[in-house]
Amino acid sequence: MFVREIELKGHIIDNRILPKAFDTILELDGDYNVLEFDIGKRKTDISYAKMQVIGKNQEHLDKILEELQNIGAEIPEIEEVKVKPAEKDGVLPKGFYSTTNHPTHIKYNGEWIEVKKPKMDGIIIVCPETKTAETKVMRDIKKDDLIVVGHHGIRVIPPERPRAKGELFEFMNSDVSAEKPKQAIVENIAKEMYQIREEYRKTGEGGIAIVGGPAIIHTGGGKAIAKLIKMGYIQALLAGNALATHDIESVLYGTSLGVNIKTGKPVLGGHKHHLYAINEITKAGGIKEAVEQGILKEGIMYECVKNNVPFVLAGSIRDDGPLPDVIPNIIEAQNKMREAILDKKMTIMMATLLHSIATGNLMPSYVKTVCIDINSDAVTKLMDRGTSQVIGVVTDIGAFISLLVDELERMENENTK
Repeated sequence: MFVREIELKGHIIDNRILPKAFDTILELDGDYNVLEFDIGKRKTDISYAKMQVIGKNQEHLDKILEELQNIGAEIPEIEEVKVKPAEKDGVLPKGFYSTTNHPTHIKYNGEWIEVKKPKMDGIIIVCPETKTAETKVMRDIKKDDLIVVGHHGIRVIPPERPRAKGELFEFMNSDVSAEKPKQAIVENIAKEMYQIREEYRKTGEGGIAIVGGPAIIHTGGGKAIAKLIKMGYIQALLAGNALATHDIESVLYGTSLGVNIKTGKPVLGGHKHHLYAINEITKAGGIKEAVEQGILKEGIMYECVKNNVPFVLAGSIRDDGPLPDVIPNIIEAQNKMREAILDKKMTIMMATLLHSIATGNLMPSYVKTVCIDINSDAVTKLMDRGTSQVIGVVTDIGAFISLLVDELERMENENTK
């Protein structure tokens, strides 16, 4: 038999790491023996498990061990990380290690090195001269770059969910459901946002990013998001052509997809309004220019410009126009999205499944993530694709954002008394 011992430490039951380990071994047609198992009795206590993992041969065992490392398993007899040079640009050596979005360390030349810029499905590059390591995407690999291969000398650290009473992620530490008390959820999210904003004002670091879809505008939530930006709660906006276009359409023509925002009724000829909006912004030279020229006087994009909040509008084959600020090159858009999200403390994903999944793939797992959508599948799919830190709120986005703004205003009034 080909056998290797592994260890699991932390809140491995609450975070479902232990059952994930069992499932992973069996799904890969391996076997295991539990050698030690110590369950923490109190909330502050951690649990510990030592297991033997059994494979059919060394290659089979290595495959199982690599998957177990990705969920946080540690191999007690730590070996040095193995590296191989890239043969040419964009080509990886056989057996290259594919990263998770969790914080990762490698043991290189006797030292543990933190891997910078963690992301899902990336490659670890080692620089011997500076004793550093970094996650890169395949397309950025250059000939002779030292690439981590195999699973030796790698430590993955899944984030622990907070267990203190009253914390947002402890409060919502359960499966996504439409039956949770919305007011209590709003209060907890608002509390988290307020703390992050205050920290940002003091240090200029961290902040909150919004990942938004056009349903924000369709459901009448545009003014509330604009207000969040004006109040200083948003430090980056990630979206597509649709959100920006319909936001501008709502400002210039009072409609979204040709439907009157106030009455909810279609407007004669309104189906062309989004094209009119794109045309006006294109004529002005861009969104910022439209604000400076007095064409755009309110709304989400207006507040982004006025409050120096960076926005990344990623293009799509579905786009009309698009607006001149939209990035049609997907690689450039992806790079800018990742740059905008890496340093944030929190990300709020609102009514956009595709942009939410894309952003989840780009950011580290230690970024607190909330997904708000009328469809519970949006959160489920996010988690299925590796964004395990996300918590979900199933509700109408327009009504939820308005409640959130009201709660933040109430908190601010209380704190200024």
